[in-house]
Amino acid sequence: MSQRPNILFLMADQMQARVLNPRHGCITPNFDRLAARGVRLINAYTSNAICSPARAGMMTGLLPHNHGVLTVTHLVDDDQCCLRTEHPHWAQRLADAGYLTGYFGKWHVERSNDLRRFGWQVDCGSDGDRMRSRMQAAHREVSQAGLKHARYYQTPGYARSVFYGTTSIPPEQRGMGIAATEAIGFLDEALGNGQPWCCFVSVSEPHDPFVASERALARYDVDAIELPGNLNDDLSGRPGIYRKAARVWQDVSEREHREAAACYYASITEIDEQFGRLLDRLEQSDQLDNTIVVLTGDHGELLGAHGLYCKNFSAAEEVYNIPLIVAGPGIAEGTVSTARVGSHDLCPTLLQLTGCKPIDVPDSCSFAAVLTDPRAQEASYTRGYAEYHGGRYMLTQRIAWDGPWKFVFNGFDFDELYNLEQDPWEMQNLIDEPAHRGRVEQMMSYVWQKIRDTNDHSLLNSHYPILRIAPVGPLILEEQ
Repeated sequence: MSQRPNILFLMADQMQARVLNPRHGCITPNFDRLAARGVRLINAYTSNAICSPARAGMMTGLLPHNHGVLTVTHLVDDDQCCLRTEHPHWAQRLADAGYLTGYFGKWHVERSNDLRRFGWQVDCGSDGDRMRSRMQAAHREVSQAGLKHARYYQTPGYARSVFYGTTSIPPEQRGMGIAATEAIGFLDEALGNGQPWCCFVSVSEPHDPFVASERALARYDVDAIELPGNLNDDLSGRPGIYRKAARVWQDVSEREHREAAACYYASITEIDEQFGRLLDRLEQSDQLDNTIVVLTGDHGELLGAHGLYCKNFSAAEEVYNIPLIVAGPGIAEGTVSTARVGSHDLCPTLLQLTGCKPIDVPDSCSFAAVLTDPRAQEASYTRGYAEYHGGRYMLTQRIAWDGPWKFVFNGFDFDELYNLEQDPWEMQNLIDEPAHRGRVEQMMSYVWQKIRDTNDHSLLNSHYPILRIAPVGPLILEEQ
């Protein structure tokens, strides 16, 4: 039996953190039992608001300006949004240390889709040679079966597309089930050979369009779905692009908002079932106690917050706050931690927990100490930093957290400041309040510090007169 712990990494796409709250209406019994075994980090955040940059950061420990993937990889030219391959990935470190590694499901980190290049010895990425045809066939089956309870986007001049709906095809026959089944096959081979292993399972759900089986939706009372407290936010005092984007959903009725949420939650319930199959397999093999289990998402989903859906525009907590549970040997059990940690911090954390060679970069840091002793260590993890470079529409945004305070530097409009304890729905932008001028300068100084320390050259050299749009410039660091 190996002395190094195994790793089971479970990731959903676009899953809100709040669905894991104990009193939330989303049905997740397997996630709940995992939380009872480990630490749930309620202030975890993504390093970027969209898939590819967030996933690349998770693999490398780098922020987007350093790993090079600034937006999604599949809708830009081949010479854009390219992963810088001189930086190691944590799976490569595991493989070098003798781990058997396997990846199953959505990749979306870079465009080669050859995961073996990045340390994944068993490559079952959904767009790779081994899985592509099966995933495409599953998608066709759903399309041919048609949707019920469906709502569509029908914006003039844009493609008609699905908002939400249900399918008769069970999850076992869709992408999430295929990934889980392949991963179980990997576990069946890995569990008995004494070699440490890492199994990464990544599903495309509950990403929009919100499509779940009719069976899963039947578990929800649509009329009882609780709508977000910021649903009817008129977005006054916020960047104009937020209001411009919200026009897409201006005619959605309250009933349709509830139906959309119900389909989204039903999709998460299906993910919970599929990931539960993997947890059951580990329990049956008596290896759960020797396995680090990570449950997370690449980023969140607005789901009606501020009258918006999807992600991209707005730095709302519904997008940046991600689910994160870590359980396993040496990790505290049944604990909720307020430590603010980033998705890119998982890279150095997993390497420390497994005793592998570290990847030391200024962009991220290990939070292994929080996992072993949350109460004693979480007070040292109060700050966070993320960046957004746009998607299709290019723009600059930097987000900083410091205790209850959240500051958003918008390179395209006026900035934002919120106290998340007093205003958890982010309804009151305090950026222009004279009483908070000092705090704005303090938090912008922290943004400049991260920009300097991580070599974000473009912003650090924005002294050209017309580009002086931050509340205070980078030379403030020399005065401190």
